[in-house]
Amino acid sequence: MNYKICYTKSYNRLAARFIRFHPELEEQYRKTLQLLELNPFHKSLRLHAIKGQFDNLYSVSINLKYRLLIILIIKEKTIIPVNIGSYDQVY
Repeated sequence: MNYKICYTKSYNRLAARFIRFHPELEEQYRKTLQLLELNPFHKSLRLHAIKGQFDNLYSVSINLKYRLLIILIIKEKTIIPVNIGSYDQVY
């Protein structure tokens, strides 16, 4: 069974802004989301838990520079994107 991504209005605004400023990453971003739905633990996503002030969040790599912060609810197979941007922007 695949995971379900639940988008919030605030995240959709962040993602739209991200794509507006980085149109060259749109295809890579979409592929990241597709893989995230199929298997969030895939090696290429480099999923890892965040510690400190972002406890309970996980980071997924879009590429080496850009990240996607998510809430991952394993029991319900739900993913909630929270933030998107460069390392400095999301942390």
